[in-house]
This record gives sequence, structure tokens and C-alpha cells, in this order.
Amino acid sequence: MSARVAVVTGSNKGIGLAIVRALCKQFQGDVYLAARDVGRGQEAVASLASEGLTALFHQLDINDLNSITTAAAYFKDKYGGVDVLINNAAIAFKVADTAPFAVQAEVTLKTNFFATRDMLTHFLPIIKAGGRVVNISSIAGSRALKQCSSALQERFRSEDITEEELVGLMQCFVEEAKKGELKQGGWPEMAYGTSKTGLTTLSMILARRLSKERPNDGILLNACCPGWVRTDMAGLKAPKSPDEGAVTPVYLALLPPGATEPHGKFVSEKEVQPW
Repeated sequence: MSARVAVVTGSNKGIGLAIVRALCKQFQGDVYLAARDVGRGQEAVASLASEGLTALFHQLDINDLNSITTAAAYFKDKYGGVDVLINNAAIAFKVADTAPFAVQAEVTLKTNFFATRDMLTHFLPIIKAGGRVVNISSIAGSRALKQCSSALQERFRSEDITEEELVGLMQCFVEEAKKGELKQGGWPEMAYGTSKTGLTTLSMILARRLSKERPNDGILLNACCPGWVRTDMAGLKAPKSPDEGAVTPVYLALLPPGATEPHGKFVSEKEVQPW
């Protein structure tokens, strides 16, 4: 039987690094710190080693499809698949950033929705029976959803929305942002929040698909909000430390064997939240 393995994307710093730290202490198996930058990734592994923790490094840039497929092939070959996948890699523009909103919309959705979807497309087939998939979303996604038109809210909450329809909606947001027509389209002017609305909805769609296509494999897939955490991305005024931010993602990653829920939910503070 292959060794168990956990993979955390974008984990050379912040919440991702805190998740790796917690998994090194609690997960029975190999823990991979995956990051785009090899130097920074190896430095992070060394910093964990100085704490007496053993993480392994694998280069993974979620915006590079070749990097994703190379990583998926590596884990399939070495471990027969992946037991825990935490999609943490994401970006957010600072409030003071002067980039035009159309640029912010395109760049933010490219990473937070489309690239994360590429990860799921290539890694879900290699998630082992009993596996756990955690997508790091945000309460900002819920806030953005509430500011969408009632028609859009209905589609995002619908149990029959397809992945293709969702992708079309996310593309529509980017296009309408470029044209300056967000309001007419029923969208809020929130790039990060909308990217996370998309990710949470995608999580629900994929969870339903797993239940249908692999009903006996016991895989649980959820989206979660780690909370407002002191990181480069969220700023130093946030109330939570990265280790506190890691609590809910790690809870979902380590749901015990045989657990049947939560699955296809949005979770914050270890509690299922309304969507």
C-alpha cells in the first residue's frame, strides 16, 4: 500500500505554511509544501525543519498547466494518488492598488478561480478513496454573492448549476468588468469576493459530482474560510495568526475515516455556513 500524502498549494508563507506546519504534526504521512518559487519553497521547508518538522517540497505554479500536470503525474507515480489536497494558492489586490478594476478582475479570477479549477480538474481523478479536498475560499465570497442580482444569486445557489455554466458566469464577470458594465450585469465591483463566490460554487458542483461518480470512495470535498488572518495578503491588522487561520482547513483535511459530512459545504470556524 502506498504511503499517505498531503499536498498544500501556495504554502511557502502565510496560511499555507501554517497549514503545512499543522499537518506535519497531525497527518500520518508525507506532507508536501508546494510553491511556485523553488527558493522560497525550500527556505520554508528549512524553517519547518528548524522547528523539528519534516515537510517535503514540490514546485507547483497553479497558473502553469504544465506545472500542474507534472505534479499530478509525480504524485500518481510515487504515491498512487493524493490523500489530502488543500488548494490554498490565491492572490488579492491591496485596497490601495491603482491597477484598473478590469485588470484586477481578470488577474484575480485567473488565479483564484480558473487556475484553482485547473488544479481540481487534474488532481480530483487521483484523489484516493477516503481522500479529503479543501478549497480555501473566503467569507468575501458570501458577501459578494449577497450583492449579486437575485437572478445571479439563484444560479450560484442552484443545485443544478453545471461547471460549464459556472465557468461562463466567471468569464462573463471578467468581460463585463472590462466593458464597465458590471452593474448592468448584476455584479458587485468585487474581484476577490467574486472569485471566491466562484470557488465555493465550484466546490459544491464537484462534491455533487464525486457523490454521483465515486459514491463508494468516501471522498469529502469542501470550501472554507480561514478567517481574517495576519498575512502579506490580508495585512497586519487582522485578528488571527496564521496558525489560527489554519484550524478550519486542517479540521476539514483530517475528517476521520468513515465521516460522511461535511461534504460540498462552505465551512467557517469548523461550522457549516449558509450559502
